[in-house]
Amino acid sequence: MAQGTGGGFGRRSLLQGTAASSAALALPVLSCAAPSQARGGRPGADWGVQVGDVTTSSGLVWVRSNRPARMVVQTAATESFRNARTWRGPVIGAGTDFTGVTSLHGLPSGEQVHYRVLLADPDDPRRTGEPVSGTFRTAPAHRREDVRFHWSGDLAGQGWGINPDRGGYRIYEEMRRRNPDFFLCSGDNIYADNPITEKVTLPDGRIWRNVTTEEKAKVAETLAEFRGAFRYNLLDDNLRRFNAQVPTITQWDDHEVHNNWYPGQLLDDDRYTEKDADVLSARSLRAFSEYFPIRTLRPDQGGRVYRVVHHGPLLDVFVLDMRRYRNANSPGRQTDDRQGILGAEQLRWLKRELSRSQAAWKVIASDMPLGLVVPDGKTDFEAVAQGDPGAPLGRELQLAELLRHIKHARITGTLWLTTDVHYTSAQHYAPERAAFKDFEPFWEFVSGPLNAGGFQALKLDGTFGPTQPFIKAPDRANTSPAETPQNFGEIDIDAGSGELTVRLRQEGGQVLFSKVLQPGRVGQ
Repeated sequence: MAQGTGGGFGRRSLLQGTAASSAALALPVLSCAAPSQARGGRPGADWGVQVGDVTTSSGLVWVRSNRPARMVVQTAATESFRNARTWRGPVIGAGTDFTGVTSLHGLPSGEQVHYRVLLADPDDPRRTGEPVSGTFRTAPAHRREDVRFHWSGDLAGQGWGINPDRGGYRIYEEMRRRNPDFFLCSGDNIYADNPITEKVTLPDGRIWRNVTTEEKAKVAETLAEFRGAFRYNLLDDNLRRFNAQVPTITQWDDHEVHNNWYPGQLLDDDRYTEKDADVLSARSLRAFSEYFPIRTLRPDQGGRVYRVVHHGPLLDVFVLDMRRYRNANSPGRQTDDRQGILGAEQLRWLKRELSRSQAAWKVIASDMPLGLVVPDGKTDFEAVAQGDPGAPLGRELQLAELLRHIKHARITGTLWLTTDVHYTSAQHYAPERAAFKDFEPFWEFVSGPLNAGGFQALKLDGTFGPTQPFIKAPDRANTSPAETPQNFGEIDIDAGSGELTVRLRQEGGQVLFSKVLQPGRVGQ
């Protein structure tokens, strides 16, 4: 299942400027025609722009064209684009579903960067479409500016798609107005296995209406259908506005392919003609790499989703992939499990990079929760925990190894962020309550979904001694976004004190839970 201090361009001035020039962020009216069917003339960027994996001096700019085009990016310190710098990007075409990414380097740290993307006819560079503009902040190189970011996941799940009656994915507009430095999407960006129908009748008789497309009318099996599933979300005005202003750090999870999939699985699902999860996941990963700007996963290079994104001296974000390298879901009672949920190579990488990190805070972005018991059928388990509160078994062995390493290497400032379970909660883990004791206390925060069904709370596994000081979940399965407010999490790091504040937020602005953590500690 699934605030700013210091000089320069501050949050308040950016929001005022955004409100004053909202027309500049408005995008062309969308055409759902395939690029091969687009009218002749100048190329257009109807699907908006995105920026991803931004650091102190770099970032990746993404665009999708409606026809073959040369991608050109201009960057400047002001929205007038005086003294703009020009970046010549790739020629984009059918091989990448008309998407392209241009890498920006040598950017000023801790500054607002204005950018615009132009698409030029490959045969006549003078023929360019209307530029599409955006803005983002690079990470600060020095510890004098606060950091704010949001996280959540689970979009268009369980058949709850873009509902024009509700204003679409309005949670994105709410997050945009809070002007985070970036957004961490913790997976389930699409629900490839959940078709979107025109109407759904709610329990009280109301009708939920969806924007629909041909590709989202069935489960995704072909590369074209996976591409269509990623493209579906970009039909939403709120998301395109958000993407133009807020950089992303994106990871994936099961619904990018199929519920609870693992490598080597053969699907038991009558909706599918192609039942090999490895074939489906390869197609999905290709589409995923085409539709998100990710430094380690380029469309023309293969690569990996797991990576560390450095956001200045206050923060490193360690993005995990708990899907591509896991072993098969099982009862999870193995006494020796070297592959686990991360795979041996990814675990070595994570231990090494955590040890190298000099950041005050080390956020581990996990696409699945650690201590929540997530079942897969009657006997198997989907995440790390398997309901046995005793010594670590199965995938818990990898987590125990990692937690032991964090303790003995004296790695400070770690916390875990996740989504996946379609509710919001806070878990604190401590050795005095645990069966496994060779670790330091830590926090795990869960927030979501963005626009998907809400689900009941799951049980806690006692192996690592969790308590749950906060939880808010529906009392029945698959409550619609019209019935259950959606959720996102917010992190603020104070540059002066180094304190990190976590807020679990509900759509509409309410803070459900907050916690202040102190820097420089192994354990909290």
